[in-house]
This record gives sequence, structure tokens and C-alpha cells, in this order.
Amino acid sequence: MSQKVGKNNNQVYRLVLTGGPCGGKTTGQARLCTFFENLGWKVYRVPETATVLLGGGIKWSDLTEEEAFHFQENLIRTMMQIEDTYFDLAASCPCNCLVICDRGVMDASAYLKPGQWDRLKSRNSWNDVELRDNRYNQVIHMVSAAKGAEVFYSTDNNHTRHENLELARQLDDFASQAWVGHPYYDVIDNTTEFEAKVVRMIAAVCNRLGIDAGDRLSIDSRKRKFLVAHLPDEL
Repeated sequence: MSQKVGKNNNQVYRLVLTGGPCGGKTTGQARLCTFFENLGWKVYRVPETATVLLGGGIKWSDLTEEEAFHFQENLIRTMMQIEDTYFDLAASCPCNCLVICDRGVMDASAYLKPGQWDRLKSRNSWNDVELRDNRYNQVIHMVSAAKGAEVFYSTDNNHTRHENLELARQLDDFASQAWVGHPYYDVIDNTTEFEAKVVRMIAAVCNRLGIDAGDRLSIDSRKRKFLVAHLPDEL
């Protein structure tokens, strides 16, 4: 997908953060926001639609298969409307703008059977290329801590999630499979400590945008300040 240009010839970059439970998306969003704002960009953070809707008392176990299908259809419609609101704001922004989506449309498709997804696309005149490839500039998969960092796995920071390790791994696989085919899909695994994981994620975005981050992303970098007792006499 080519990068979007806003009404003021500003750059608009649409990024999806996805992955299984406890992958670092929340922290990643916050760090991305701070990093790009320090570069002079405007940053919008699109909330996760599923968390908003499920927080209203909906339980998957209470839904019939047909009710679950219609819920997913309405979830995707709601998600697209919320995203479009932020995309429109970004397009009119006077400066470069990063829009971070907490999951994207294809994440919702992962919870549908293949036949249901085809049915949903037919009902709404959707297709995979538009929903997956053309809607977002880049997709970053933050691998769940349930894969390789089990000791740090927890769902305490999300009251709508209660997945055990096995289910978390399965959901991580679903999210990964849903985005197969996107031209700019990056996987950030747990082969490093969490701080380095977040840095790798930010670096992946910078690389796609062609931004030279210099030593800003170096874990070993330190900013030093010196107290000057007095200035030298003028020559």
C-alpha cells in the first residue's frame, strides 16, 4: 500500500498493532506515541473495538453461532467507522500523522469460520485486498508472552480477557494467520527482553518510513548533562 498524503500534503501512516494476549501492544502504543511526538508527528491511537464492546457485558459463551456471526459483522462495521474517523482527522492534520490501530479488521476475521468470513464479505461487498492490504500501511504482530516468555504472561491489565497459556498461543496463531499476505507485515517475537522487544517494534516502523532514528533506539544510549561552573572569558 502506498503511503497516504493528507489534505495539507502531510504524510499519513496507518499502522496496526496485533498479536496474542499479553504481547506488549499497550506499552508499545504508548512508546510509539512518545517517540513520534518527539519527532514532531501528530499521533492518534484507535482503541480496540472488541474490548469496548465486550466490556458492555457480552459473553461469547452466551451467544448462538448466528448471534456470534452478527456480532462480528457489527464489530467490524463499528471498527471501520471508528478507524475512518481517525483517518479523516489525520488527513486534515497540518503535520505528519501516525494512526495506531489497536488491532485491525482482519483480526476480527480470525474468529470466524472460513465459510462465515466469505458470507460476511459477500453481504457487505468487502474483499481481502481492500480490508487487509489497502487499508493499512503496515502491520506489526507483537507475539504473546505465552510463546517464549511464559513467566511474564498475565491478563491482569485487561478485564475482558481471561485466556490461559494454551488459548493465548492459539489466539496468537489466529492473529498471525489472519494477516498473511499483507506486504508490510513484521513479527516482533520474544527472543529478547521486553525493553528490547519494544525498541525492535519502534525500529520496524522507522525502517518502513525511512526514518533515521540515530541513537534514539539504542538501549545502551544515555543522555548526559554537564554542570558548567563558569563560562570562559571572551577572547
